[in-house]
Amino acid sequence: MAPKVLVSDSLSETAVQIFRDRGIEVDFEPKLGKDKEKLAEVIGKYDGLAIRSATKVTAKLLENATNLKVVGRAGIGTDNVDKEAASKKGVIVMNTPFGNMITTAEHAIAMMFAVARQIPEADASTQAGKWEKSKFMGVELTAKTLGVIGAGNIGGIVCDRARGLKMKVIAYDPFLGEEKAANMGVEKVELDELLKRADFITLHVPLTDSTRNILSRENLQKTKPGVRIINCARGGLVDEQALADLIKSGHVAGAAFDVFSEEPATENPLFGLPNVVCTPHLGASTTEAQENVALQVAEQMANYLLDGAVENALNMPSMTAEEAKVMGPWVKLAQHLGGFIGQMTEDAIKAINITFDGVASEMNLKALDAAVVSGILKASQPDVNMVSAPVIAKERGIQISTTSQDRTGAFEGYIKVTVVSESKERSIAGTVFSDGKPRFIQIKGINIDAEVGEHMLYTTNEDVPGIIGKLGTVLGEHGVNLANFTLGRSKQGGEAIAIAYVDEEVSPAVVKALKDSGNFKQVKPLEFTLG
Repeated sequence: MAPKVLVSDSLSETAVQIFRDRGIEVDFEPKLGKDKEKLAEVIGKYDGLAIRSATKVTAKLLENATNLKVVGRAGIGTDNVDKEAASKKGVIVMNTPFGNMITTAEHAIAMMFAVARQIPEADASTQAGKWEKSKFMGVELTAKTLGVIGAGNIGGIVCDRARGLKMKVIAYDPFLGEEKAANMGVEKVELDELLKRADFITLHVPLTDSTRNILSRENLQKTKPGVRIINCARGGLVDEQALADLIKSGHVAGAAFDVFSEEPATENPLFGLPNVVCTPHLGASTTEAQENVALQVAEQMANYLLDGAVENALNMPSMTAEEAKVMGPWVKLAQHLGGFIGQMTEDAIKAINITFDGVASEMNLKALDAAVVSGILKASQPDVNMVSAPVIAKERGIQISTTSQDRTGAFEGYIKVTVVSESKERSIAGTVFSDGKPRFIQIKGINIDAEVGEHMLYTTNEDVPGIIGKLGTVLGEHGVNLANFTLGRSKQGGEAIAIAYVDEEVSPAVVKALKDSGNFKQVKPLEFTLG
């Protein structure tokens, strides 16, 4: 059955057609996002929801989204999506952070020109019939120092454009390496140094706990007299009241803001001040950008719903379509390893330790981690998936650790999972063979070669003659067909394990009969979803 997507905001027809061309059923209802009640009524029918900013994806809406797998936001901001609730529900939230990079960077440059030459005020004055040429004395950008706070995707474009304007560019970004800075032609500095030297300061960082109010009153007071501040990133990065006070005092020569701490901004301390340019969050508002992000979100959602590729996700490790093809069998293996050990564990889990060896260590480990954890937790919470599993594990206080290492054994790569519970520690390892099928290769330190079956019966016993015969006899007496079995032992006469592959789910009566026989230490039916 083809996936079904709802487009509840205004996206281009070209983007909608992408879904159709990929074989996805799509309903285009661009006004539905504003009707909360109607949206809640119909959302349960859809696998995907494509939105802009009008649709609010709340915890309440997600309660009705029984089939929803992915929310795609055409654009970068996802303040209208409850990401925590989506994660708990197992819904991927993805955006398109690169579709409006150039547009936003160009807007920042335009705002810098506007505040440098007082263009909006001069325009208003001239159109009012005045000719106040001497009133609007501006400054050149050439040879001025631009301080860029955040030199990532958008900030990097601003740096490049500013260098083209013959500006001296300095950048504060904890994640910017010296080599990268040199290649960009910018000087990497600490924040205090930037504040002291910059003639213009432009911000290009997300709003986080560490960046909130990064231009506080204290930091604004450290700036060079006559500085001009540009913010086209996020409201909340600048103390707007403090900036207004410093503009009034003359310390700050001007400001240009496209974003505000409260939006829609109908009033603000910066409004009405001389040489302050304000626009209504227009950073991404170009025809090209709006088309780009719409096309990108449609492609990303289609790739996930059809191929399992996860791109630009905010609550799950990203995995490209190419990675998904290569990693698919390993993701399945990780889920099966987790499923095996999760079904074996009946008390509270304290820690999950995952080791990746050889080729497995070179893959997207965050995605594989999520697959292991989801497999473990699914035994007690069947609706868990790779999105919700890490959130649930954190809520339960489960410590997750990951180790990667070079090839150490006979296999090109393997994954080993160890679970520490209240009563004991269990481990299992597996690999993917050349046929693409996952195999269990070690259980409890005992080497084994076991395929994954839909219905399996795991037993442990002392390594003595007659055990397999007893197992077959009990299964036969209860009408259970034994399709195949795999054996392993620690040493002759030591602990032995067996995995029986049967045609149907093993009933409690069979388990009781095997335990009552006195031959088996442990008997555990296991169920796996194949394919």
